[in-house]
Amino acid sequence: MPKETIETLVSELVHEEDWRRMRATAACLSGGPRAVQALIHALETGAPTLKAEAAAMLSRVKDPQAGVALVGLLRNEDEAVRKAGASALEQMAGIVDSQTASALVALCHESKDGTIRGLASQLVGVIPTAVTALCAMLKHSDPAAQVMAADMLEHLLDPRSADAFIDAMGQPAVSETAVRVLKKLSAIRERIDDVFNALREVEGASEREEARMSAVINLLGIGRPSVEILIEYLEDDDWLVREAAADLLGKIGDVRAVEPLMRRMEVDKDTGVKELALKSLGLIGDARPTEIYINSIPIRPLRVYAMEALAKVKDVEVLRPYKELFDRLRTDRDGLVAYNSGLIADKLEALDGVHAASQAGQASQEGSADHE
Repeated sequence: MPKETIETLVSELVHEEDWRRMRATAACLSGGPRAVQALIHALETGAPTLKAEAAAMLSRVKDPQAGVALVGLLRNEDEAVRKAGASALEQMAGIVDSQTASALVALCHESKDGTIRGLASQLVGVIPTAVTALCAMLKHSDPAAQVMAADMLEHLLDPRSADAFIDAMGQPAVSETAVRVLKKLSAIRERIDDVFNALREVEGASEREEARMSAVINLLGIGRPSVEILIEYLEDDDWLVREAAADLLGKIGDVRAVEPLMRRMEVDKDTGVKELALKSLGLIGDARPTEIYINSIPIRPLRVYAMEALAKVKDVEVLRPYKELFDRLRTDRDGLVAYNSGLIADKLEALDGVHAASQAGQASQEGSADHE
C-alpha cells in the first residue's frame, strides 16, 4: 500500500476514525517544513473544521512561517475558525515575526468588522513584535491610521515606542497623544529607577531580602509597561536588583522576558538570581527553556523549580528525549521532584498509548487491504 503524502495526512486531522487522527497528529509534529507548508495550505483551502484543527496543530509546531496565514483566519466568517486562529497566534506570541505583526496591525486598521478588530487588537497587546509595526504605522499617510496606532501604543505604554512618539510630535493628528504618552513613559521609568536605587542602598542580609519583596510589591502594579525596563535591570551590577527584576518579570508573565531570563540562567554567578529566573521562566510557561530546565535538575537549589517548570510545558513531546530521566526521578527522595517527574512520565506514557493505537489502526487497515 503506497505511503500517504503529508497533504493527505493533514486532511485526516479531522477524520472520523481515532487512529487516523492520531497518525495525522504524529506526522504533523514530526514532519518539519513540509508539514508546516501542508498545514498552511489547509488554512487557506480546507473546510472550516480542518482550518481550525490545522491552526491548533500549527500552535504546537510553532513555526513563525505560519503567522501571516493565521492572521488571515481572523477574517473568516466562521466564528470557530476565527477563534482557532486567534488562539494559535496567542500561543505563538513569543516567536511571531515582524511580518505577521505588520499583517495583524494592518488588519486592525483595515477591517470594518468590530469583532475582527477586537480580536486583532487583543493579539497586538500580547505579541511583542507588534510594537514595532505600530510605531511604523505612526508614519502612515492616513491620519486615521496614525490615531489608531497612537491609541494602541498609549494603551501598551511600551518604552520601545518613545522614539516613534518623539518623531510624531509634529503630526497634528497625534501630537497631543505623543506628548501625553512620553510623560507617562518618563514617569514609569522614574518610578522604577527610584525604587531600584533605594534598593541598592539597603544593607544587611535580612533587611535586603525584605526590601526586595517590598520593591516587587511596589512595582508589580505597573505590569507590562515595565517589562522592557525590567529586562534592562537584569543586567544590573547589584544581585539584589537583578533578583527583584527577575521576580517581577515572572509575576508579570510577559513572553518578552523569556530569552533575557534564559540568559540570566546561563551567565549569572548568583544562585539567588538563578533561582528566581528559573522560577519566573516556569511561571511564564514557555517551552524554549526546556534544555535549561533539564540542565538545572542536578543543581540542588534549582532542581525543584526546574521540575515544576518542566511539568508546566504544554508541548509534552519536547520532553520525550528525557523520558528515562523522568522515570528514574519518580522515586526521588525529594517529594516535589518525584511528584512532578511522575506527572511528566504519566503524560508521556499516555502519548505512547495514543501512538500505539495509531500504529495498530494503520496495521489493521493495511492487513485488510492485503486480503482484498
